[in-house]
Amino acid sequence: MELLGKSREEMREWLAGLGEPAYRGDQIYRALYQERNFEIEQMTTLPAELRERLAREATITLPTVRQRYVSKDGSVRYLFGLAAGDQKGTAKPASVEAVFMPSENRQTICISTQAGCAVDCQFCMTAQLGLIRNLTAGEIVAQILLPLEEHKTELTAQTNVVLMGQGEPLLNFENVMAAMRIVLDKKGVGVAPKHVTLSTSGIVPGIEKLAREAVRPKLAISLNASNDEQRDELMPINKKYPLKVLLDACRNFPTGSREYITFEYVLLGGVNDTTEDARRVARLVAGLGRVKVNLIPWNPGALPYKEPTEESVAEFHRILLEEGVPAFTRYSRGRDVMAACGQLALKEVGGNQLSVISLP
Repeated sequence: MELLGKSREEMREWLAGLGEPAYRGDQIYRALYQERNFEIEQMTTLPAELRERLAREATITLPTVRQRYVSKDGSVRYLFGLAAGDQKGTAKPASVEAVFMPSENRQTICISTQAGCAVDCQFCMTAQLGLIRNLTAGEIVAQILLPLEEHKTELTAQTNVVLMGQGEPLLNFENVMAAMRIVLDKKGVGVAPKHVTLSTSGIVPGIEKLAREAVRPKLAISLNASNDEQRDELMPINKKYPLKVLLDACRNFPTGSREYITFEYVLLGGVNDTTEDARRVARLVAGLGRVKVNLIPWNPGALPYKEPTEESVAEFHRILLEEGVPAFTRYSRGRDVMAACGQLALKEVGGNQLSVISLP
């Protein structure tokens, strides 16, 4: 029995099936997700006899930290090694990345939901990998637990989680939501829903399924274009779910009284960063309710694009505000270690060899 990624109900049922009190499942759930205790032998709330039995009949399989790349801004890009899973779609060993970003009042963890990605956004280096495999719920949750444990002495009270690493979350919906139920559970990892954001390229059926979830992350749409012709070129998924269909799904997505739908717009120099683009974006999001636009200047990589000028970024931002659209310019962190938005592609930095690093 693999325990990592199991819900509290699954653990309770399994323990009851072993002839143990169901509340032992609650104790394991708390030890694993709240206390970040990854050794069954050290779960001292359990009787010694049960710990011995679980050591024979259960496992807690953590990703291997193959390498850490530390940015000059304090961000850490983790390269995780994943073993082959036992579920359909997870049969291959794989590598995946997550990024830990400390700030004065919070820490943000950017996690992956697939190894590689099948969506093929033309400006994103992860797309060059193709899809390797889906991640399990346990592999997704572990990308949060391991950095939190490693940095436990420096954590602030607020943790933000963004599903913006490798992969398209809504193409691995069941595993992603199984992980998010643990992350958002006050008795689990305990991150507040308002501090978790799921970013999608625009998988409309997945957006509609997410809307039906009782507890869910906030929604972010990776827009990156101001019309269908442009988006077809930059994001081929648009040919399947064009802007009208995507924006209708956003219009119907339920949001709380203080909740926004975020539109992410990667600015590509000379491609989608003109004043006309800015005005078209403002028209696209008009009438969608509470929305905001995050402008992200493109982060350099081995792709045929260039960064926008500071002037074009500032003008794009100004026009959105002038048109009544809340807008923010987000400069990505960790660029020097290939940890920034769109850069996650299993790249080594500075010729470092991949070595196993033990957690403290």
